[in-house]
Order: sequence, then structure tokens, then C-alpha cells
Amino acid sequence: MPVSDRMLAVDADITGLRVDAVVNAANASLLGGGGVDGAIHRAAGPGLLAECRRVGGCPTGEARITGGHALPARWVIHTVGPVWHGGASGEPDLLAACYRNSLALAVAHGVHSIAFPAISCGIYGYPIEQAAAIAVRETTAFLLADASIEQVIFAAFGSAVLDAYRAALG
Repeated sequence: MPVSDRMLAVDADITGLRVDAVVNAANASLLGGGGVDGAIHRAAGPGLLAECRRVGGCPTGEARITGGHALPARWVIHTVGPVWHGGASGEPDLLAACYRNSLALAVAHGVHSIAFPAISCGIYGYPIEQAAAIAVRETTAFLLADASIEQVIFAAFGSAVLDAYRAALG
């Protein structure tokens, strides 16, 4: 199956998607926050917070994995995206690392389907068109090298985000 057929963008609440893993756009503490992070923690229930406390945090660009708890997804992969400071402070490389590290962790745990939010595009202020291009570029490169992930969903929250991902997907 061509790589392009393994990726799609949908307007959806990531917490309700029936995939093996959802990616959480987390903060470095992994203890919950606003936006996608807060929504995932609320939907997963208190067990996720307890497990994240044991994990002990995550640096920007890296990823950690926990159980999905009350989510339909078996796993939550937490990644910490960069705060946008104009693009000259290493933000593109850090955002790219979020996708690569999340996908590598997914493969290591037998994940065949995964959903990503628009990492760093909420309160962290990353421009959506640039972030979507990085997400699609890194995911495409990963899928070309590893066939074990069968489906990647870019879960957009709203039409502007969905349009940016669809444009990046071509």
C-alpha cells in the first residue's frame, strides 16, 4: 500500500478515535494541562495521571508511552512539542523529533494505527501550515522506512487545522 494511502486528516476529537495509540501534545511534566493534553487526561481518567507521575516527565522533542486507561486507544504516546519563538530557536528540528520519536515508540509497542493532534499548534503558537508540513514530511519518511504502521490519522480540531493538514498531504 502506498504511503499516501496510510495517512489521512480528519476533523475529530482525538479522545474518541479507535486506534492503537493516540499522541498527546503534552507539557514537560506530563501531568496534564489545557487543550489536547487536558482533553486526553480527562477522557482517560485518573489512572493516566497516576501513571504519568511514575514516568516523571519528558524533555521537548522526546516521547514517552503510557496505557490508554479509559480511552478507546490502548496507548497514549506523550510528546512535548516546542514553544514557537519565531523558528530560529530550533523549533522545526524539535517538532520533527516529536513525530520521529513518537512513531519509533509506537513501532516498539506493536502499534499499527496511531492518531496525532497538531503538536505545538495550540497555546505553544506554532504556525499550523509549517507544523502540518513537518508532520507530514516526518511521517512520510518514517512510513517509507517502516511498514508496520498501517494507519496514521492527523486529528484536526477545526476547519483551519484540517485544511492545513489536507494541503500538506497533497
